[in-house]
Amino acid sequence: MSESVTYEELIRMLGDNYRKIESSIVNQILLNVDNHYPTVGSYRENVWKSLFEMVVPKKYCIEQGVFIIDSYGNKSAEVDLVIFDEMYTPYIFNYGEIKFIPIEAVAAVIQGKSHSVEYKDVENWRKTIRKLFTSLDSVARMTTYMVDNKAPRTVPATQTATRPIMILCAIKPINSILKLQKDFDIILSVDETSKKLCKYIRGEEKSLEEWNNALNHALEYTESEYEEMVKEIKEEIETRKQIKKFKSGNQRQQILQSLKVMQVTDGKEEENVLLSLIFQLNQLLMILNNPMLFPHHAYAERFSTILGKPEKGETNGQQK
Repeated sequence: MSESVTYEELIRMLGDNYRKIESSIVNQILLNVDNHYPTVGSYRENVWKSLFEMVVPKKYCIEQGVFIIDSYGNKSAEVDLVIFDEMYTPYIFNYGEIKFIPIEAVAAVIQGKSHSVEYKDVENWRKTIRKLFTSLDSVARMTTYMVDNKAPRTVPATQTATRPIMILCAIKPINSILKLQKDFDIILSVDETSKKLCKYIRGEEKSLEEWNNALNHALEYTESEYEEMVKEIKEEIETRKQIKKFKSGNQRQQILQSLKVMQVTDGKEEENVLLSLIFQLNQLLMILNNPMLFPHHAYAERFSTILGKPEKGETNGQQK
């Protein structure tokens, strides 16, 4: 690149480049693939995966077709794409080709849909994610002291229960799937008519403090969700609600809205969706940038409880 390129010209070049990348992503998603891939769905998952690999920092890993588990005995339905942090929680439990990732490691879950978006199916899938509950049974050395989250508290808790950012990727006009806005934080869609990538963020106008409460203190559930939970988790929810949390004072509102990048092309102002997504999604990831300490004891206890029992039809190691 010529050294004579000005800073402003460089920014414009980057903006145009992301518009071209967006166009390439859209064309790939709309492409009718041959039988090289097992399903059209798996092909499109790979395209969406490549998009997120360009967007999120390298500290995060992205896996396809995994299940998420917690230490309370819950397992999610299959998740198309999971963005998770291997720096603090490097465990993936493998069973052959099947991967199980602890909820404490998960920063975002992504559900991919093609032309058919069955609202009941998506809602049922979301419920299996909502049932997962992060454990506080963790011990780690911080800068100047040891922290045992199960011991009596002497300092406020910055996290009481985390939840992943929920993302839906679909091939639909975005206005036709906003019925699902209550179920997802971010909706990305490809509009076949305009051949553009569209983006919707629920609560874009909220302050980062409100996002912090939603992601790091995820203790609010609907009545039906609460009723379906086991007694152990219900008791944990009520206990954690009493834990004092840090308050950072007044926060700027509409911070995510202000991270939108607008670009004038052919005299028309439009959002540069990929650039906006980079700034907005990574701002949300920064809120989860210091993940909940991994609860080794909770998972070891769960494994010991189950593996320490005789299998059905066996007693004391002897088969009936």
